Amino acid sequence: MSTRNRKVAPNMAAALKSSDNRSQAGVGLLESGGHVCQKNLSVFSAPFQKKQSKSTKRKTRQAKALENAKKAPRTFLELLQEANLESLPPHVPSYLRGAVGPPRSTSRRHFCTVCGFTGKYTCVRCGMRFCSVRCQNIHNDTRCLKFVA
Repeated sequence: MSTRNRKVAPNMAAALKSSDNRSQAGVGLLESGGHVCQKNLSVFSAPFQKKQSKSTKRKTRQAKALENAKKAPRTFLELLQEANLESLPPHVPSYLRGAVGPPRSTSRRHFCTVCGFTGKYTCVRCGMRFCSVRCQNIHNDTRCLKFVA
């Protein structure tokens, strides 16, 4: 045992003291009997139960294939077939009986003539639509109808 005094930083001393206080509080709680007891625990029950050993039998390839087939992604048609929607009464709405109503507005959709995205801008010369500066440059170089005729 060394007689040398050890210098401890003040922050470290506070941390050691707080952890010591926590451990003393835990011991005090256990000694006072304030800990939570499990109900329905008989005196004669074994405190630890052995885990059931896994079967040493290896899976065959066929068993693995069947297991993987169950997990495999299915198509939408397969899912509809599994749902058995035809057996539902006629008044119950389903995917197969759903109908689309008339459009709410009759406005046209405006697409870019170059790439097909929604065209926000129109050509000043010919009125065709484009979506970006890049598409405008391509339109001006190749597709503008002002120069055709």
